[in-house]
Amino acid sequence: MTVNIENESNIKFDFSADDLVREVISYALDAKDFPYEAEVNVVLTGDEEIRAANREFRGIDRETDVLSFPALEYEAAGDFAFLDDLSEEEEAMYCDPDTGELVLGDMMVSLNRVKAQAAEYGHSEKRELAFLVAHSMLHLFGYDHMEEEERAVMQQEERSLMEGLGIFRDDRR
Repeated sequence: MTVNIENESNIKFDFSADDLVREVISYALDAKDFPYEAEVNVVLTGDEEIRAANREFRGIDRETDVLSFPALEYEAAGDFAFLDDLSEEEEAMYCDPDTGELVLGDMMVSLNRVKAQAAEYGHSEKRELAFLVAHSMLHLFGYDHMEEEERAVMQQEERSLMEGLGIFRDDRR
């Protein structure tokens, strides 16, 4: 597993954001039985930068907490069976040529939003960052929340990941 983290922010926490991001990504890959070595790219940024990306990629001119950019198109969320049938051309398209790892995609997390939402929801900044990374990983696995049925499935998957990580809503540490 390769996790490339670019921290564009000067926001600090009382824990290592990089270590937490790696832990959540690693756990999500294992928990969802992802069958390949994977690469995920993460940008930890601020409100201005994520607002610009949100405007550019989604046409929404406001800050957001996390943006996810999946590299793969799934037939069904969390179903990785199609990866067994990739052609050589598709493998070349989806795999890092240096490592051979499957590139799952990219995520951007606003550290300003992590701090603000942790305060708003009354839980720790660690919990908020872990949740946003878990949420983004689910998007990279093909989950979405546009429809109510999708939202319910994704929320259950989020709860499962957070419980597996041992990070809970009432955690104020």
